[in-house]
Amino acid sequence: MNLRLDELLTVTFTLFAVIDIVGSVPLLIGLKKKMGGIRELRATLISGGLMVLFLLTGERFLGILGLDVKSFAVGGSIVIFILGLEMVLGHEFFKSEGDPKSGTVVPIAFPLIAGSGTLTTIISLQANYDIWLMLAGILINLVIVYLVLRSLNFIARMLGPAGLLAVRKFFGVVLLAIAVKIFATNVGGLIR
Repeated sequence: MNLRLDELLTVTFTLFAVIDIVGSVPLLIGLKKKMGGIRELRATLISGGLMVLFLLTGERFLGILGLDVKSFAVGGSIVIFILGLEMVLGHEFFKSEGDPKSGTVVPIAFPLIAGSGTLTTIISLQANYDIWLMLAGILINLVIVYLVLRSLNFIARMLGPAGLLAVRKFFGVVLLAIAVKIFATNVGGLIR
């Protein structure tokens, strides 16, 4: 049981770090002002639906492309590593093209919450963890996402600019370590 709790915490914390909802608070506050508000529940449910859909059908989709989960996990670990570098170094490698006026679905639910990094991480983690752990980790993160979206102004006041930056950098280092672990776990099966 203790091992399963450790695995659940790993999955949950990894998704939390990749989604980076706390690190996105400044961006979310700006979007909220531009859009005149955020439909928190709708954004949470849509992003959750995308994550679960990718969890359930992502492997089959990869099969259609002639890829296996280990190959995707290695590729995904590189993307996760780059996301971690972005967070630690404060330099944007992946450019966002979301239009803030387009509403709750884009850019908040996708790509901000359930973006390519999150979907890549779900497939990468699926190579190491079972579906029930993944679903539980996704659900826990959706609750956190909803609570953060509801509490944007409070969180920004509580952490302040320096606190938000520190949280972002901490999760960046965690992502770097997780990316190395996913890479090391899966790359051996690819080398023949």
